[in-house]
Amino acid sequence: MAVQTHGQMANFIWSICNLLRGPYKRNEYRKVILPLTVLRRFDCILASTKGKVLAEYSKLKGKSENIVNARLKEITGVPFYNLSKLTFEKLTDDPNQIAPNLNSYINAFSPNVRQIFERFDFGVQVHRMNEKNLLFEVIKKFASDELDLSPAKIDNMQMGYIFEELIRIGAEQSNEEAGEHFTPREVIKLMVNLLLSPETDLRKSHVVKTIYDPACGTGGMLSVAENYIRSLNRDAQPHLYGQDWNDEAWAVCRADMLIKGEEADNIKPDCTFEKDGFTKGKFDYMLANPPFGVEWKQQAKTIKKEHDSLGYDGRFGAGLPRINDGSLLFLQHMISKMRSPADGGSRIGIVFNGSPLFTGDAGSGESEIRRWIIENDWLEAIVALPDQLFYNTGISTYIWIVTNRKEKRRKGKIQLIDARKFYIKMRKSLGNKRNQIGDGEENRPNQIADITKIYGNFKHDETRTIEIDGVKKTVIVSKIFDNADFGYNKITVERLLLDDKGKPVLATKGKNKGKPEPDSSLRDTENVSLKEKIDDYFKREVLPHVPDAWIDHDKTKVGYEIPLNRHFYRYEPPRPLEDIEADIKGLELGIIKMLREVTK
Repeated sequence: MAVQTHGQMANFIWSICNLLRGPYKRNEYRKVILPLTVLRRFDCILASTKGKVLAEYSKLKGKSENIVNARLKEITGVPFYNLSKLTFEKLTDDPNQIAPNLNSYINAFSPNVRQIFERFDFGVQVHRMNEKNLLFEVIKKFASDELDLSPAKIDNMQMGYIFEELIRIGAEQSNEEAGEHFTPREVIKLMVNLLLSPETDLRKSHVVKTIYDPACGTGGMLSVAENYIRSLNRDAQPHLYGQDWNDEAWAVCRADMLIKGEEADNIKPDCTFEKDGFTKGKFDYMLANPPFGVEWKQQAKTIKKEHDSLGYDGRFGAGLPRINDGSLLFLQHMISKMRSPADGGSRIGIVFNGSPLFTGDAGSGESEIRRWIIENDWLEAIVALPDQLFYNTGISTYIWIVTNRKEKRRKGKIQLIDARKFYIKMRKSLGNKRNQIGDGEENRPNQIADITKIYGNFKHDETRTIEIDGVKKTVIVSKIFDNADFGYNKITVERLLLDDKGKPVLATKGKNKGKPEPDSSLRDTENVSLKEKIDDYFKREVLPHVPDAWIDHDKTKVGYEIPLNRHFYRYEPPRPLEDIEADIKGLELGIIKMLREVTK
């Protein structure tokens, strides 16, 4: 079998699951496949230096652990090693001792690799497969020439793709949210382009940049950002940092970092909210695709305590969103990691569903968070993406670009980009993913470049001619707004409470004693743009209709929302009635013709 693409290789690896049928359920396959793929990759990487490592180790006995580690890593050329005489191939020489030999082989790795397999909890699966007489056949498959995962055959980028594809397939078969750990590559590329394309210093000699993802999954976003920077500047030094609480995803990401020679200790386990892995960390660039609409009830005690006790000195000072969606908590967390503008500032890209745009009334947690971000002039742009882009959901998604160092032309402004029609249909659906954004590869249009260009142009009412339902139409794809355009005063409009005789009822106590009482059943609210004076709006829109009304200014609240879809709404007149009637008659004639053929 000649495996040529990462997709084919991932499918071949997954086909080994056929050996697990019976003792294992489909949703358990990945507990075997993921760790063994990582192990096979490590085995292939170390194969060429195996003899030298063993020979050197025999000379180093009695030396300090630090000296041993440094010397052996120098020989392997990667930040790990293995001291066992066994390899995958040699494991199959003794079928009767396959389980103890495999455990011995894993335990002979350097501590940083052993830690990965502890997170996989792989010892449990070794015992289980051995007990069911599956282990030898599975290892034999992974040791075959068809599964050569050496760097000469599979480079690091392809290996990253294989890991992610296996995670996706495994999550699908477990009926889990694949999108929690896997973001389509073209979405990541677009995010990275939007985040890094304005940067002018990435070509500087040996420039150092830090990149952070607080929900890093298998590390796809970190890898694409790193590759982007290195494509511009081979001497650049991107340093990657991430955290994820899913053990499998964390283990794969950490393994990927080790394989590429990155600092694997920069990939932290545990929940970002409950145990921040970088309490004092500040980063140049941050990217994330946090889980959509996931509640934070489990972390509520920790988060509320930090909000109440630290305020803006903590991560969640601006407010807390409703308990069933923690998306805006991730963004606040990332904002807390921004460098100060004096130190160069930071840029953030994050994927959201529609909820953070408008959920929450004036004064709510969500509205207060939006208010804090916009009034600090941090929100630079929002890009509406096509639907059906993600594996686990068909809903609409949006990329937010947030920064504390806007270009001069963008200060006080927010750009909205409508890229909902920038997609091509996939030949074969993957879960809920039926669409993809063209990346210029395999004869696809380069829609990523076009969206990035629209962002860079920063033009109000910029247009593109796009085919919609088979008809080419010119549509607006970019709009520029003032920050204040998204803010409003929510005013409370009161009306007189009348007694049985139709006379106003006056308050008998309190600060309003002697003043007319309001009728709560007639109470109403109005949203007034921050750009308009409340009294002017009230005189124009309310008093002509209800002359007895007044505003209770004590109840006025400031709110912010971003109704992106409304700003790009285009009225489409209905088709002429004659055309509809002609279509109906045509269908009727077609039905009559078919019935005649059936009754002949």
